[in-house]
Amino acid sequence: MRQYLADKIRNVAVAGHGSCGKTSLAEAMLFKAGATDRLGKVENGSTICDFDPEEVKRGVSVSAAVAPFEWDATKINLIDTPGLFDFATGFYEGMRAAGSVLIVISAKDGVGVGAEKAYQHAKKLGKSMLFFVSKMDAENADFFKCLEGLGASFDRHICPLVLPVVENGKAQCYIDLIDNKAYRYSGPKGERTEVGIPEAMAGMVEEYRNAIAEAVAETDEELMDKFFAGEAFTREEIIRGINAGIHEGSFAPVLCGSALTMEGIDLLLDAMVNHLPAAKDAASEPAADADGETVMVKCDVLDPLVAFIFKTVADPFVGKMSYIKVLAGKLSADVIPINSRTKIAERFGKIMMVTGKKQEDVPSVPAGDICVVTKLVESVTGDTLCEPNRMVSLAPVDFPPATLTMAMNAKNKGDEGKIAQGIARLIEEDPVVKYRMDPETKQQLLSGLGEQHLDVIISRLKTKFGSEVTLSKPRVAYRETIRKNVKVQGRHKKQSGGHGQFGDVWIEFGPCDSEELVFQESVFGGAVPKNFFPAVEKGLQECVKRGVLAGYPMVGVKAVLTDGSYHPVDSSEMAFKMAASIAYKTGIPQASPVLLEPIGKLTVYVPESYTGDIMGELNKRRGRILGMNPTDEGLQEIVGEAPISEMYDFTTTLRSMTQGRGSFTLEFERYEQLPSNLEAAVIAEAKALEDE
Repeated sequence: MRQYLADKIRNVAVAGHGSCGKTSLAEAMLFKAGATDRLGKVENGSTICDFDPEEVKRGVSVSAAVAPFEWDATKINLIDTPGLFDFATGFYEGMRAAGSVLIVISAKDGVGVGAEKAYQHAKKLGKSMLFFVSKMDAENADFFKCLEGLGASFDRHICPLVLPVVENGKAQCYIDLIDNKAYRYSGPKGERTEVGIPEAMAGMVEEYRNAIAEAVAETDEELMDKFFAGEAFTREEIIRGINAGIHEGSFAPVLCGSALTMEGIDLLLDAMVNHLPAAKDAASEPAADADGETVMVKCDVLDPLVAFIFKTVADPFVGKMSYIKVLAGKLSADVIPINSRTKIAERFGKIMMVTGKKQEDVPSVPAGDICVVTKLVESVTGDTLCEPNRMVSLAPVDFPPATLTMAMNAKNKGDEGKIAQGIARLIEEDPVVKYRMDPETKQQLLSGLGEQHLDVIISRLKTKFGSEVTLSKPRVAYRETIRKNVKVQGRHKKQSGGHGQFGDVWIEFGPCDSEELVFQESVFGGAVPKNFFPAVEKGLQECVKRGVLAGYPMVGVKAVLTDGSYHPVDSSEMAFKMAASIAYKTGIPQASPVLLEPIGKLTVYVPESYTGDIMGELNKRRGRILGMNPTDEGLQEIVGEAPISEMYDFTTTLRSMTQGRGSFTLEFERYEQLPSNLEAAVIAEAKALEDE
């Protein structure tokens, strides 16, 4: 593929609801443009964009894939993004790298939640948008119902540029409203033949052409005057007005067709070239300079290099592969850029153009284009690479938080270190994934966006790094405390020939507000020498690491050494440490010990129609609602608190209840007493774990 400059490049993310036909549409565009010599199918794993073994196995997109092709002397970098919410990492990466977004709607299913999310995120990022109603060949396909749904769902002019002519439930031909021509498609590559516009469609065609003219008129005062004067717009004026409306965010065109029969694919490609912004305009963006000031990075090949890493792949054979969008300058092996985050210079390995898994080495990549480089050492997704004389930092990818946490259990003992190394490599590939070792439960915890997300991570851990793990519900880190005061004696006496061991203490235990043990002494008359006080405290500090109910750490305990006795020969630090331990084991069970559970601060975002159901669900999980607030995005914010032990699978439930529209955050807030009716189960679980 020859090199293109930024005014002849379009970077387009393909987004939409899961199974709406995004990957099939990308395949059809590649086939139509001659970038591939066959039309692959998702169901048999032969598409260009779904090449990852996990994608072939599951029949869905798991990560973003880049596939460039040429159409009408223009390079289009397609970025096919996943539609399933569990694999939203690829969606956010693709949207961040794109200059515009093609949102795909299934003609059979209508506007899905994935399309709504794609629209909202594209709007947030200021991306231009184009809609394509796919699967027009499917039974029960209804373009006009989809059009109505788009108009009801989104806050801009939704206007078709292409209309299907449907007879007996099947699209017979497609009308290009800009050129006022109709085309019938046939053959494996969707060859088109111009046909007459059916008389029955004349009224509808005029109605929608007028709607286009009205939308165009609103983009320019001169065009508005011409519209009110009743003068017809030229083709160039219509295209100029459509482009202005798309760029301003007031207008979103709709096209339609079928990826399976190749109908309307050429009209879509023409629209992408004619109406979506070139990289020269869309790739420019603000950045922070070395002083933290905001500067504009223009997409100019003559400027110093500025490049953004939007995706990373951990390949066990090639090594790390970094997907890069070049915003300014020219990326080549001659340039040694600086990572603006680490301030470390990076040398490029291979520089490649990729089409799915196919790789082609290139000497350089100009501003506006997308490429892959290998062997970057310190740089990860979200980093900016610049020439030393122009240090700037671009905004990172705005990933969603991981909301489902599972415990990883190694199938082979001793593999824990190997697992940690493999997960670290996979986190480079998927920054949404979080991993940590819980110091209390000693479990390796893996967090992601959902069950399928974590399933893919452990599958890749096995295939790429040879580590096998199973997932289980994580244990909760409870605490123990006491509720009343007790005073007890701890006496340690042992005689075994020669010097014996003797330590005798009276300690008063009581509740307090401190997380740590509070130790004090009020010994009179030297009953216990001062040099043994640290030993008593040390003995208690070791004891409070393990409570008497279920072995969880003890908190909120105050211990006052009040009295005791000693032997001038047999007393020692060890003896008094043992005496303190005896006092602890005697006194704490008498001080009304209870379990404490972690409570999280919960914030849930849902459409208003779901608030009643969600509050009911939170009540079932022993949650407390503290308030509700409307958000700028039209959602309701539910603020509350909930026991962390009850929220383990909330991400799955919330997604199911709201059809994927809801989201939440949960952060540890404090510990609270566990209801007494639940104590027995927690104690039994802790005992069972000890016995394993």
